[in-house]
Amino acid sequence: MTATPDLGTPRVASPELLRAVFRRHAAGVSVITAQDEKPVGFTATSLSSVSADPPLISFGVGTASSSWPVIARAEHVGVHILGEHQQELAATFARSGADRFAAPTRWRNGPENVPVIDDVPAWMVCRIVARVPAADHHLVIAQVVAGDSTGTAGPLVYHQGRFNALRD
Repeated sequence: MTATPDLGTPRVASPELLRAVFRRHAAGVSVITAQDEKPVGFTATSLSSVSADPPLISFGVGTASSSWPVIARAEHVGVHILGEHQQELAATFARSGADRFAAPTRWRNGPENVPVIDDVPAWMVCRIVARVPAADHHLVIAQVVAGDSTGTAGPLVYHQGRFNALRD
């Protein structure tokens, strides 16, 4: 017979409970970029693979974010998987009001004129195929059209409210 684990006292669902639970969930860190009159971007831990054929990804973006108006009308986005050496880059793209594309951020115009960040372990340019409203966010689904996965850095992860390197 297996012992039943002590599950603690359940709490009623709330934004605080959701945040507390997801602080326990280690997630990969990515930066999403798009181009308008000037480039925009934000740090995301919600990146997910949706389908291999066709190659589809998804991510969430808050409708109150400064990037949302551009993402809402963009045809393409850049998706960048950050390396363990890019904690400051992740923090810059997460910071409200930051000039995210100023030095020391190194980037170039990539396929479909999407901003592509240099020195990341992997990146993709994706064509947006759907934007699904989800309360104060939108879930964006996009099809990969180009990319590169030849970087060698280990992944950057987000856990317990901090950026961390993955430990073996």
